[in-house]
Amino acid sequence: MKNIFNAIAVIVTLMLSSMVVAGDPLESGFANPPVQSGAYTWWHWMNGNVTRDGITADLEAMAEAGIGGALIFNLAGPAHHCDTPLGPVDYFSPAWFDSVKFAASEAQRLGLELGMQNCAGWATTGGPWVTPELAMQKLVSSELIVDGGQTVKGNLPQPEVTLDYYRDIAVFAIPAAVDSEFRVSKWQSKAGQRGGRGGRQPELTARRANAAVPLKSIIDISRHLSADGTLNWDAPAGKWKIVRLGHTPTGATNKPAPKLGTGLEIDKLRRDSLDLHWEKGIQPVLDHLGPLAGKVMKQILVDSYEAGLHHWTPNMRDEFKKRRGYDPTPYLLALTGRSIENAATTERFYWDFRRTISDLFADNYYGYFADLCHARGLEFLCEPYTSCFEGLAVAAKTDIPTGEFWCNGSYSFSLRTAAS
Repeated sequence: MKNIFNAIAVIVTLMLSSMVVAGDPLESGFANPPVQSGAYTWWHWMNGNVTRDGITADLEAMAEAGIGGALIFNLAGPAHHCDTPLGPVDYFSPAWFDSVKFAASEAQRLGLELGMQNCAGWATTGGPWVTPELAMQKLVSSELIVDGGQTVKGNLPQPEVTLDYYRDIAVFAIPAAVDSEFRVSKWQSKAGQRGGRGGRQPELTARRANAAVPLKSIIDISRHLSADGTLNWDAPAGKWKIVRLGHTPTGATNKPAPKLGTGLEIDKLRRDSLDLHWEKGIQPVLDHLGPLAGKVMKQILVDSYEAGLHHWTPNMRDEFKKRRGYDPTPYLLALTGRSIENAATTERFYWDFRRTISDLFADNYYGYFADLCHARGLEFLCEPYTSCFEGLAVAAKTDIPTGEFWCNGSYSFSLRTAAS
């Protein structure tokens, strides 16, 4: 028995010895972190106030302090504390491109890495090249009561129009007798049209008999609407409520950005919008950097999502059908607050609709951003929180999920998301 204990003691001693040896590089690496473990810093270029001497001084100070790299932001005002007078270097001018390239060459000399926010400002993805068609979209509607038993012909009320851009989604007719004034509690939140996570919990308690619009009573009359908004429909007898659904830009712009870098935020739910932004807002920088791109300029960042809610895209119905397995068209009236068929059916549709928005954010915006970066030898960083998408699904698409914290303790939750 004594020999057995001696053998065990020898084995344990050898294991502990090997652990000490294996721990030496970790201990030395902790005392003197390698470059890839160095802290990064935000590097704010304030409204064109950029000089070569300033770039060199900043980067040399970073290197001396042991910082591993910097992420370039091009900021201006007015927003928070960023109301800075215009400097000599206009955003996206030849002098600006040369400044970025000089910064990369200086970083290479000093053994530092660089990255950049994907657009001017810190929020979120946009620029002057984004047209209303490719901008973030929201659902809008108008309503009209008509008498049936005749041909209904005339212009329908025009829903809200922003930036002179509007497109129809669908037109429905509902018997006025079944369309009560009832609206689902907190339906804007459930339909992705209002911020915050509160109010999305389903309410499955019984509602009064006339609270829901029966599916069989809804008639899709979209084909009877002409491009100029004229309806020509042979309406059955009775009074009918005509609901016209469409989409228009939200009007959100990237901020706080220099004037020459400010424009509409891209539609995050479709890939061709991001293709345009990459072509116009990112690829020119990479082209100017040449071999420094991917070698010194290594990362593209999507910082705080502060572009507002985003709940429609032209291909929404096809994407919904592909991802959820059924056609959402008969249920779209729920996006105006109506209960369709019954409480359970309506709540399930709200869930499916929000899930589709979240999936499109993850696949067509954050995930596709990562794909575009990887195809060019770049890493993708983002702050995956606080909007109408699911944070962990977004974080899973990134190379480095990031977070933020403030001296007052706010947003510390974002660090737990990034580290999970």
